[in-house]
Amino acid sequence: MALRAIALTPKATTAAHSDCLLVLLHGWGANAQDVAGLIEGIGMVSAPIAARLPNAPFAHPMVPGGLAWYSFPPNYNFQMPHDFSAQADLQSSRRQLTAWMESLPEKTGIPLEKTIMGGFSQGGAMTLDVGPQLPLAAMMILSSYSHAPIAKCITPRPVLLLHGRQDPVVPLAKAHDTKAQLEQQGLTVTYQEFDMGHEVTLEALKIAGQFCLKVSQSARIVS
Repeated sequence: MALRAIALTPKATTAAHSDCLLVLLHGWGANAQDVAGLIEGIGMVSAPIAARLPNAPFAHPMVPGGLAWYSFPPNYNFQMPHDFSAQADLQSSRRQLTAWMESLPEKTGIPLEKTIMGGFSQGGAMTLDVGPQLPLAAMMILSSYSHAPIAKCITPRPVLLLHGRQDPVVPLAKAHDTKAQLEQQGLTVTYQEFDMGHEVTLEALKIAGQFCLKVSQSARIVS
């Protein structure tokens, strides 16, 4: 079953003529509408950008209207070892998200080589899971973690990592680990910490917008 998504297209252009496409994945217990506001904040810096915001395929067990890409074991705290890749729900989300991403160029007219894939929290983890297997323009990881060793990216791409020093959900050490894994691949990683919790503040959005603007400008030059 295909993932459902929100499509955001700047009024000044059409998705088929945008320089870049941003795909942003929501976190655990949220939905696509919850990250729509982030696109507006990013667009204030990068100029309006076409975006697609997919909904995760599973209902959250505790949050009405909330969705999940996969489940966590009881009392999980991001410090105990757990083989997420063995979970059927993660395997299903991976297949669905990969197929959905691969279908985007035909739907939007924008190739994956001009697509930024990113996500908040569990959405960032899914980006680090699925994104390396796609020829993306860039990846953007917000207050997130890698739930498994990050696969070798099939093409080079810049990566933005933003994390809060006071994050009470995903430990800051997880961001450090993600940064190390990506740098071991020889990727260009822009890393920045903020005095924030498990969130994306206006200051962090400004950095994300500048990152998207730089990637979009590079896409325009390649066109």
